[in-house]
Amino acid sequence: MAGVRVTEVDWHSRKNGAAHHTQEYPGPELVVRRGQVFTLRLELSRALEDQETIIFTVETGPQASEDCHTKAVFQISEPDVGQNWTAVEEAQTENTMTVSITSPPNAVIGRYLMRTRVSSRRKQNDRKLGEFVLLFNPWCPEDDVFLDSEEERQEYVLNDSGIIFRGVEKHIRAQGWNYGQFEEEILDICLSILDRSPLHQNDPATDVSHRHDPIYVTRAISAMVNSNNDRGVVQGQWQGKYGGGTSPLHWSGSVAILHKWFKGRFKPVKYGQCWVFAGVMCTVLRCLGIATRVVSNFNSAHDTDRNLSVDKYVDSFGRTLEDLTEDSMWNFHVWNESWFARRDLGPSYNGWQVLDATPQEESEGMFRCGPASVTAIREGDVHLAHDGPFVFAEVNADYITWLWHEDESRERVYSDTKKIGRCISTKAVGSDSRVDITGLYKYPEGSRKERQVYRKAVRKLFGVEAAGRRTRVRRAGSRGLWREDLMEPATKPSVTGKFKMLEPPMLGHDLRLALCLANLTSRAQRVRVNLSGATILYTRRPVAEILHESHTVRLGPEEEKKIPITISYSQYKEDLTEDKKILLAAMCFVTKGEKLLVEKDITLEDFITIKVLGPAVVGVAVVVKVTLVNPLLERVEDCVLMVEGSGLLQGQLSIDVPSLEPQEKASVQFSITPSKSGPRQLQVDLISPHFPDIKGFVVIHVATAK
Repeated sequence: MAGVRVTEVDWHSRKNGAAHHTQEYPGPELVVRRGQVFTLRLELSRALEDQETIIFTVETGPQASEDCHTKAVFQISEPDVGQNWTAVEEAQTENTMTVSITSPPNAVIGRYLMRTRVSSRRKQNDRKLGEFVLLFNPWCPEDDVFLDSEEERQEYVLNDSGIIFRGVEKHIRAQGWNYGQFEEEILDICLSILDRSPLHQNDPATDVSHRHDPIYVTRAISAMVNSNNDRGVVQGQWQGKYGGGTSPLHWSGSVAILHKWFKGRFKPVKYGQCWVFAGVMCTVLRCLGIATRVVSNFNSAHDTDRNLSVDKYVDSFGRTLEDLTEDSMWNFHVWNESWFARRDLGPSYNGWQVLDATPQEESEGMFRCGPASVTAIREGDVHLAHDGPFVFAEVNADYITWLWHEDESRERVYSDTKKIGRCISTKAVGSDSRVDITGLYKYPEGSRKERQVYRKAVRKLFGVEAAGRRTRVRRAGSRGLWREDLMEPATKPSVTGKFKMLEPPMLGHDLRLALCLANLTSRAQRVRVNLSGATILYTRRPVAEILHESHTVRLGPEEEKKIPITISYSQYKEDLTEDKKILLAAMCFVTKGEKLLVEKDITLEDFITIKVLGPAVVGVAVVVKVTLVNPLLERVEDCVLMVEGSGLLQGQLSIDVPSLEPQEKASVQFSITPSKSGPRQLQVDLISPHFPDIKGFVVIHVATAK
């Protein structure tokens, strides 16, 4: 009798896709999740005899081997609940057989080749059945990435759009972002990111064998999303000059960036800033099956010298001295959190892990950050892997201002030690609202517990015991700070001050505000006030000075006074960056030698509204109306609307906007034809050579065609 062979395979892609929550991945290729059964139907050249059985081989990566867990050989047998690949016969007719295959919950993820042969006395050659992709499985309780909430899995794994929060602490803005993890080619691109990593290029077989571990995979992706040590995906640029590339503010999602990197033969895409890195990383990790969200931290510290304080040097007008100030505090910084177990640290550190692809500091020789356990950060356990001190400082460093005198002496100025790490925000599960998750990162500011944790972090980092050897912390040049100096708050001054907006700060309009000073004592005081203002990048780096004036104010006992301030549009229009941000500072010198620094970050507001004119149904065109306003007091031309949205239109739509008269309101209409049902996000970006981008988004609920 002739040897039996498999003549055809039906991968049951639709049925398996529905069971594995992978039906959104396009294309015919089978995509399944590890630790979960999937079925195949095999057509045979003849019926199997009693002594014959089918043997399967699955392998992934180069030099696949059973020792490295990148290859498995198994035959049809009884179900096995262990950590092995298994095949179980479900049904058999004369020439067909339905087989259930289960991968281990800790299998290596990636693209697999499957082959079969029939065991019998005759020598058989393997027959190649084809390829399938195996992903992490947040639905499987034995998988390290298991997330025990269906609502959260829908949001953090399957939602292909989201919201990234930007702006300043007092004025947080929502920006839509198209993750698009189920768009054409994105899965292939995400797998190729792992293959382009230096870890893979140096030792492919070992690298692939580590891809069972979410700690390893997320750390590799964190390094590859930026281009600093490798041909990674996005090149950063923070200087406000974007020649030869795209401004970070023009991107509305990850799909165009990933396609550009892949089609450009892995040449880094220009340019990104923190929210772009975080948006791309979220796409890649959701695509690979790891629950991931984007997190924004307002007043985020960048502590370059690892002393858990941000030391800012200013002149007598409160202007930052760039050459002395190495640390910085960004208006906001965006990173990711992914959900998985920490087998390396122990179960109390399971859950959300901080990952940051923005290239700020090297970690073990590469620009990457994390995974750092959010629990470890909250408890001050900064000694644990990976990059705890850096993340702890981002949310909990003390912010210390030093007045730098011309004789090179310096003096500590009163400013807010509760300033760092405010309004840590992420998108809510199942809605577009903002959730404040600051409490996951630290105990309430100024509370006894928060100070205890801060001291614990200092001890872990410097090995300073409570009895306390004085530990010198080196700084730039020859300066040094005693650690104890950093723990002591500056004396509270007898005068308080704050800036107050008198009108909303609108792009294209004059800014009107006041500095409000209050005397807290029962004696009269004189205050000399030096005011400065500058346009800034969101990293708070000054671009150009737009205000420089001095005032002297006499305050009676417990008296309050206002100093009115006007900054005309003509003063700031030439130097305003795409971030639309201005920083004001008032250095106040009070009678008895006290000094007080008051600062205010202003983000200029703009206007765009999006309306869908009618019900949205799959396969049916619907009209969208965008209303926009020219914010300037002059006529503008050459404006373009860029429109994007996964499941709503293919690629990006570009629409020319007619010229707009000063402060003219205008409407633009266009039609879209949705291809997928459910809530879908449409992003609209007004781009002009005359003013910074104006962005808007709307969620459209698309019904299935009847």
